[in-house]
Amino acid sequence: MSSAGLSFENPVFAAYAAYSSLVILKLFIVAGYTTYKRFRVKVFANPEDVKGNKGAVARLDNPDVERVRRLHRNDLENIPAFLAVGLLYVLTGPSPGVALWHFRVFTAARCLHTLSYLAAVQPWRALGFGAGLLTTTSMAVQVLMAGAL
Repeated sequence: MSSAGLSFENPVFAAYAAYSSLVILKLFIVAGYTTYKRFRVKVFANPEDVKGNKGAVARLDNPDVERVRRLHRNDLENIPAFLAVGLLYVLTGPSPGVALWHFRVFTAARCLHTLSYLAAVQPWRALGFGAGLLTTTSMAVQVLMAGAL
């Protein structure tokens, strides 16, 4: 593949970069929301974080904070895999239309997963997780097929 593979002149790479940026921003928003929740309920993970926050405690069992923290951890488990596999997928030279749908479905799935996790609704949370996982798996299989084992 030519060096244009990792160039914004390549529509697949341009789409990958845009959708990757969206899911990274979503990850940062969830991190910020975790912080917001901690300050709102005055529950922190570390004793040093309690200092200067009147009425705050260091605990790891607040259900509201833990829900957001688990959501953030799930993002940290899934988004980096998408970023790595997606970049390798771009290098396989996929059809722009097919690649765009992979990136769109992953991004929409992670957003659905986030909203349904915060709202505590199933089966939407599982569907969002599953759609994102299937999308990343599809790209990984195509990378494997293009590679030399």
